Amino acid sequence: MLRILLINDTPRKVGRLKTALIEAGFDVIDESGLTIDLPARVETVRPDVILIDTESPGRDVMEQVVLVSRDQPRPIVMFTDEHDPNVMRQAIKSGVSAYIVEGIQAQRLQPILDVAMARFESDQALRAQLQARDQQLAERKRIELAKGMLMKMKDCNEEEAYTLMRRQAMSRQQKLIQVAEQIIAMSELLG
Repeated sequence: MLRILLINDTPRKVGRLKTALIEAGFDVIDESGLTIDLPARVETVRPDVILIDTESPGRDVMEQVVLVSRDQPRPIVMFTDEHDPNVMRQAIKSGVSAYIVEGIQAQRLQPILDVAMARFESDQALRAQLQARDQQLAERKRIELAKGMLMKMKDCNEEEAYTLMRRQAMSRQQKLIQVAEQIIAMSELLG
């Protein structure tokens, strides 16, 4: 069963989401108002999903969502009365996995949570791929820089410099990026 952290930011409709969750058979492990430090609460409670019940998400809500999404990513579902497409876009950019306008019905909660979890997992996979590609590109740039330095030091062409770096990597059982970093460091040391 999903561990749910419920953030209730609706003073006039207190408990509407919690009641629907209980009716649907979910276990709410913690409930808080939004005046809390959400990242700290998430660290303490370690929910599987965060549900935010708000009439209209304000700047403070969005800031809390951004902090959680950056430091402790979780699927976040926002239930709101706000129809404004700009607010919806801002919520999605902040890290909300599902933005549900009006209507909390117990029978809809499971499919909503399933979609939010699937979207969150998909977003996390894309972020990991992007991060890996960024890392590869950064390493490629460092290898090219080291290769250029080696070409100047050894007065050789690009292919010969690359061959020298590969041989060094194989003989020391290192990755090519490690050899490149050593060449760059040595070049900087020698000025």
